[in-house]
Amino acid sequence: MADENKIGVYLCTDCGIGAALNVDQLEAVAKKEFKVPVCKKHPFLCSTEGVQVIKDDLNNGAVNKVVIAACSPRVNTEVFNFDPLKYVTERVNLREQIVWIAPKDEDPKEGIQLMADDYLRMGITRIGKSSVPDPKITEVNRTVLVVGGGVTGLTAAMESSLAGYKVVLVEKEAELGGWAKKMHRVFPTKPPFAEIEKPTIGAKIDAVSKDSNITVHTRTTIASIDGGPGAYTVTINKSGATETFEAGAIVLAAGWRPYNADKLRHLGYGRYRNVVTNLEFEQHVAKENGKVSRPSDGKSVKNVVFLQCAGQRDKDHVPYCSTVCCNVSLKQAKYVRESDPDAGAFIVYKDMRTIGLYENFYKTAQDDEGIFLTKGEIVGIREEPDTTLIIEIDNQLLGRKMKIKADLLVLATGMVSAMVPEEMSVNNLTPEYIGNIVKRETSDGVIEALEPESLMLNLQYRQGPEVPHLKWGFPDSHFICFPYETRRTGIYAAGCVRHPMDAVQATADATGAALKAIQCMELTAQGRGVHPRTWDRTFPEIRFESCTQCRRCTVECPFGAYNEKPDGTPLDFASRCRRCGTCMGACPQRVISFKDYSVDMISAVLKSIEVPEEGTFVVCFVCENDAYPALDMVGLNRIAMKTNFRFIPLRCLGGLNLVWIADALSRGIDGILLLGCKYGDDYQCHYVKGSQMANERLGKVQETLSRLMLESERVEQVQLSINDWDKLPGILEQFSKKIEDIGDNPYKGF
Repeated sequence: MADENKIGVYLCTDCGIGAALNVDQLEAVAKKEFKVPVCKKHPFLCSTEGVQVIKDDLNNGAVNKVVIAACSPRVNTEVFNFDPLKYVTERVNLREQIVWIAPKDEDPKEGIQLMADDYLRMGITRIGKSSVPDPKITEVNRTVLVVGGGVTGLTAAMESSLAGYKVVLVEKEAELGGWAKKMHRVFPTKPPFAEIEKPTIGAKIDAVSKDSNITVHTRTTIASIDGGPGAYTVTINKSGATETFEAGAIVLAAGWRPYNADKLRHLGYGRYRNVVTNLEFEQHVAKENGKVSRPSDGKSVKNVVFLQCAGQRDKDHVPYCSTVCCNVSLKQAKYVRESDPDAGAFIVYKDMRTIGLYENFYKTAQDDEGIFLTKGEIVGIREEPDTTLIIEIDNQLLGRKMKIKADLLVLATGMVSAMVPEEMSVNNLTPEYIGNIVKRETSDGVIEALEPESLMLNLQYRQGPEVPHLKWGFPDSHFICFPYETRRTGIYAAGCVRHPMDAVQATADATGAALKAIQCMELTAQGRGVHPRTWDRTFPEIRFESCTQCRRCTVECPFGAYNEKPDGTPLDFASRCRRCGTCMGACPQRVISFKDYSVDMISAVLKSIEVPEEGTFVVCFVCENDAYPALDMVGLNRIAMKTNFRFIPLRCLGGLNLVWIADALSRGIDGILLLGCKYGDDYQCHYVKGSQMANERLGKVQETLSRLMLESERVEQVQLSINDWDKLPGILEQFSKKIEDIGDNPYKGF
């Protein structure tokens, strides 16, 4: 063995491993088959004494690559943490995925021993193809760019400053404060959360204006943003003059805009003078210092009707609930009562949604004898000669229609992300729009992106000028695990640009996004990945001499990590990369690899497996984020499974290269199962679209198999979330039975 590849294998016999497996046979696999220079057994490898055995071998130069055959790599991560810039460590899961799933009805020294032997072969092969990372550590700028000067942007700026970071805040309007500055009163912020309060936005504006760490630009837009985390180059446009500065991370706090009520003429807006939106009503009351009057003639009002979900939860207008509108109407009903104790407020709702402790706020309105709430729909509106409105309501609580004579009708029109162009309906943002990009497939099969006019950030990215959004215009994110993420590493959305919320929620949201921005800068400074592989110091490496400029890496990267030269040659931005390996799987020439993850490595791992001559044998490519821990959960719950499976963990199924399917089938493997995260509108893939892309590639390989007269059903993908762990044994059993019915791979034995 060459000096640079001195592998040490360390076998643990604790946690039932020694009782269930023939550890001497494992030792023979390491020493005789792979000729490793060091192979040691220990009864308690994760103990201080066990770890010291490994450290001694590292320190005296006996080994520089460590294979730990013991428990899952998801546990004892700190215990087995050796300097990753000097040594390579590979974990072989003997406990959770072999010993603890051992079937009760077969000889454990047979099936699970074969599994253990193979997993050790796979681990040694894998580490033999690995090398220590070469992190691209460069000088990192630690300035946070905050886009937007409302509640969210002001909070993000202050929190970043308090943490010791410089901030540049860019606001397109003439003054800070956003919509919050235009509010007469705000929702309750203190226990018992029952009464409306005076706004405190002025204090936030003062704090930001006086903070020496924060530079504020008003009447300013962003002309361009180039680079990546730790090294953004930002050019702003202020009254025709441009200025350029550096930033390390970005908080997108651009806020919201009201839905265009001109589209609600059927509810009287634009037809009758005393039909207004909730925002217009709020601004009017603020201007009149609390007095409520009719727009048509300025007279005081006696009856005001508030219509909830005006155009919302409506497929023709705003399909979603804007969260805050019920509270807004309750607040504004209180304005009516405070303006005139004899006046009445009628709230017509589809459903009242007052989240959390705002229930107390709802109850105070219920207890007010002048506020009337009813579930129903407005079915007719007409205007009297004196501009009074006659509003007909289908009262669904009473089961009959009723008429209200009202001085004013207030429409709760809802909130639209500021990322949505003014001229574009949220319903026009079909799934084909990805980050304001329309995708199309050219005649040669390449996915091209059409870039329409920029909206806000003007990113100089191959994949378009803005952060990708979901179907209703809200910036894309992994909404369970990484809620502030966008598909552009280093850019974190917060507040109402991300989804509708009130000022209290936006304040908390801004704090979270600021902390994520800080984390991104600090990890980038260490050459590490940013969520979820925060320990990862590897980067994609490209053999440019073999690149055919097919553009698949630049188009398919979920995070826009690649730009490209005019001829299509990829230009990678290391700090944008999240280390998922999707580009590696996309590349037909197999020229992209990582120090510890490559197409050649997984191909070698497949070749190291001992395929039995008889019986159904299946290889599973497993996503490390959901499917792999789900397998661990099966073991933790001691649920027995068959032993005719071998599991190969991938960073993401998006990294699946089709050559691995060919390699597996040519080895005589009978079936190939892909276990990955769920995808679609409610995706849970940690890398956004990795599972979906694997499915698209799988469709192509199944077509190829059919042409070769090899059953396409031998290869299948299953969507799996971590909480589906209890379904795994059944999924595997069902697939195994299907392959058994198909029959042996005709290449078996060759």
